[in-house]
Amino acid sequence: MDREEILDQLEKLIKLDVDATHAYDQAIKNMDQSIVRDKLLSFQGDHRRHIDVLSEKMRELQGTPPDLTADFKGFFIKGFTALRSMIGAKGALQAMETNERLTTSTYEKASGLGWPADIAAIVRSNWADEQRHLSFIREAISGGHV
Repeated sequence: MDREEILDQLEKLIKLDVDATHAYDQAIKNMDQSIVRDKLLSFQGDHRRHIDVLSEKMRELQGTPPDLTADFKGFFIKGFTALRSMIGAKGALQAMETNERLTTSTYEKASGLGWPADIAAIVRSNWADEQRHLSFIREAISGGHV
């Protein structure tokens, strides 16, 4: 991958994580189970850390990280999560499962790109976070935690 491709891919991942943080805002607002809410807050923190680390890599490559506002796709994801969250904690988690499936599959695909070693390690670490998020959310739904 050349510098421009790396910057383009980093921007896409950052936007994905920005969208995820906005979706988590909606789910957290409607989560009355404190254990699950605390986990969601932690996962939102992971997404914020992803944004920070990936943005720093963009700056190292003389790129400009994207704005931290949701784009159209993020607006849709946030709205979808808000609507699902209105029907309660289970709806919020079901919306977050959909969102985390997207982030997990996107990071999985990104992990197969020809990144420089330092960025490849970050992408793999972020992918592991996404897998952990998705696993917890699925367990919370199926295990009756909500």
